[in-house]
Order: sequence, then structure tokens, then C-alpha cells
Amino acid sequence: MEDRYLRQFKKGSLEMILLSLMAQGETYGYEIITRLNEHGGGVMGMAREGTIYPILYRLEENGLIRCRVAPAPANGGSRKYYSLTDLGEKTLLELAEFWESYSRCVEEFLQPVRQRRKEEEL
Repeated sequence: MEDRYLRQFKKGSLEMILLSLMAQGETYGYEIITRLNEHGGGVMGMAREGTIYPILYRLEENGLIRCRVAPAPANGGSRKYYSLTDLGEKTLLELAEFWESYSRCVEEFLQPVRQRRKEEEL
């Protein structure tokens, strides 16, 4: 399969995944990237700063997340912490509801393909 199709498909769900991670509690960029790579790296591909930070900035510009800067515990620098706004929580719930409907719809279309493949294997 062409890589561009996979990239576009993954890109569409990444914002919802980032909102889901922030719904679990305040987090920072490196932690987000680490969690994505630990739990979704095999399917989503390895998350990189150049992909994640532009999405975080866009989510913040759209009022879905907020950012606060606090001292970093390890090196004396600062760290940006991200969390959901009320609008972000509402949007995540709407996206999750849509995702459930969308995935049911896609599964209905895929069922005949799976059935045909199963019959061919017999």
C-alpha cells in the first residue's frame, strides 16, 4: 500500500488521540511523544516532535487545549504542560462519538471483503 494513504489516514486521527491523552491529565510534549510511541508506534509509526508540536500549537490556537509553563524538575529550565479546555473536552466527546459511528460504518463495508477472503482461504 502506498505510504501517502497511510500517512493521511493516521494524520486524521492524531488530533483525537492527543486530546485523549490530555483528557487523562496534564502532560508535556516529550511525555506525549513517549506515550504515543510506546502504545501506538507499531501502528501509528514513530511520533516525532516535528509532527506533534504543530498539532499541539493548532489545538491551542483553536481553544481546545491550554498551555502553562513551569520549571522543569530536572534541568532548571522550563517545560510546557498541556491540558484540555472545556471546549477541548466537549470536542473530544464529539469526536469519540463520531469515531464510534464511523468505525461501525467502515466495518460494515469491510465485512464482505473479510468474508470473501475467509471463503477463499477454505
